[in-house]
Amino acid sequence: ANRLQGMNNPKYNRGFKLTLHPNDLLEPTKWRKPSMIFVCSMSDLFHKDVPFEFIDRIFDVIRNTPQHRYQILTKRAERMNLYFNGRTIPSNAWIGVTVENVQTKCRMDYIRNLDAKVKFISCEPLLEDLGEINLSGINWIIVGGESGVQARPMKEEWVLNIKRQAETNHIPFFFKQWGTWGDDGIRRSKKANGKLLKGKIIQEIPMQNNE
Repeated sequence: ANRLQGMNNPKYNRGFKLTLHPNDLLEPTKWRKPSMIFVCSMSDLFHKDVPFEFIDRIFDVIRNTPQHRYQILTKRAERMNLYFNGRTIPSNAWIGVTVENVQTKCRMDYIRNLDAKVKFISCEPLLEDLGEINLSGINWIIVGGESGVQARPMKEEWVLNIKRQAETNHIPFFFKQWGTWGDDGIRRSKKANGKLLKGKIIQEIPMQNNE
């Protein structure tokens, strides 16, 4: 956000301060090609200052554009769960929570029983070994390392532990990137470190019944 603010991008004039953009809500209705859309990729839809009425408008657009699939990821799992109480989740909305360390594994409990076609966890940035994970009700796992000046390293064994459990539970596993620190523990650009895990690109995505 700070970088885009420095580039005079009008949508980021306020930097990291929460800003709603109601004029952009209908943009997906203009896209004919089916797309995977990451909602609020630089923010959190369930931030306490985002009114439920505004979130309702977003889900209206999601329902009215069934050709697209929407990934909605949050760290505010409790507020998300409150929002969905009494509301129907569109079949093209994939609902996920960020699980970056052991302490945040509890967020998964808020999505296990949601009536969503795909419920996923994003372990990005993965900051420690998660140990054994209760993956009941989970349909997809994303793992990635941290990037940026203050990035913390991610160890290969942490990633492989999650991959093993995903395979045991027949859950698609998507390895996004190493980030600033490579699998050899050397700091480089995230592009240089790449996204190979044991020499392979592993980026599995759930298939839905209509695909």
